[in-house]
Amino acid sequence: MNPPPGAAGSIEPLLAAKEIVVCCGSGGVGKTSVAAAAALGAAVRLGGEVLVLTVDPARRLASALGLEGIGNVERPVPPEALAVAGHRPRGRLWAAMLDTKQSWDALVLRHAPDEETAYRILDNRLYHNLTARFVQSHDYIAMERLYEIHESGRFDLLVVDTPPSRNALDFLDAPRRMAEFFGGRLLRWLTAPYRVGGRRGARVLNVASRPFYQVADRILGSQFLQDIAEFFLNFQSMYDGFVERARAVERLLLDRRTTFAVVTTLEAAPLREAEVFCTELERRRFHLGALVLNKTLPSFFLDPAGAEAAERCVADAARIGEDLATTGIAGLTDAARNARVLATVGESYRNFSVVAAREAELRAELARVPDCVCDVPAFEADIADLEGLARIAKHLFGERPVP
Repeated sequence: MNPPPGAAGSIEPLLAAKEIVVCCGSGGVGKTSVAAAAALGAAVRLGGEVLVLTVDPARRLASALGLEGIGNVERPVPPEALAVAGHRPRGRLWAAMLDTKQSWDALVLRHAPDEETAYRILDNRLYHNLTARFVQSHDYIAMERLYEIHESGRFDLLVVDTPPSRNALDFLDAPRRMAEFFGGRLLRWLTAPYRVGGRRGARVLNVASRPFYQVADRILGSQFLQDIAEFFLNFQSMYDGFVERARAVERLLLDRRTTFAVVTTLEAAPLREAEVFCTELERRRFHLGALVLNKTLPSFFLDPAGAEAAERCVADAARIGEDLATTGIAGLTDAARNARVLATVGESYRNFSVVAAREAELRAELARVPDCVCDVPAFEADIADLEGLARIAKHLFGERPVP
């Protein structure tokens, strides 16, 4: 993709230079909307094939992009939907949402040593519980899916919307933890009777002769132990592939083609989480490309002329209120009421200016870490459609008008 020169505070040069942008942040900071807006802006301005992939279960992304639903298979945002929204994109925008079960099934079918082993895994009751309820399995398969899509070479840019930041650390650790889990000591104990002397035939002798399995049989039940052992014995046939893929995913995340964008508001709790996450990314040698400060106050609150006008509203409220009352305009004939409104407006503006100044200080402190810092102001209405995403993209891309 060949971009025009980027502007200071614009995410455009970053998106043009990278192939994967992983958006992270705590819940409620607008991360999903920012990820979708960044992908929309890239498709419109930079061209190429752009995919936004959400691994967060929230389904707001589909409605915001004008799609009836998003699943595991990538779907293009209809060009006519973009045209109705007033966009003439140079490229194409796609969207997908991780389906944990479907992705696991595809992984098993792809990497099992043979079809019989694959279907023994897929039919195992423990497999269904693991893929549906085990949080680490969701995080791991998200990384697997990201790697698979990138390796396909179908897309020029992948924008990934992750779970909230505390879980996003698990998201980063998932490949290593899953490899450790399937190769762990507990699972070796549970499957030991099956790995000696021919699995089921050996089980009776070993369970009868070892107290651990006698106790486990009484607590968990023979069938449950058998399901566990059979599942992990079959799954361990894929263990080498797990380790190899985990290392490949980690290499991809550390690659210069990949960057991270941390999304936060300037409220105390999410900002603190964002700072922790930025520190953790640096410690792990991941590239921190952007910090997006969402729902900030407009920059006009820092305008000295605005502050002067607010001061006059407060100091001269009575006189200005009387002047307005003499105009005879309906609704302005009560001088005392005019004065109260003017004083309240002026005081509110001064309070907002104090908050805006503090936000500016925080922004200056945070700007030392990432390649760029983008401000997205708070909007009056929730972002629920392509027009709303385009408004966010305008600020992410340095406030240049969207074509």
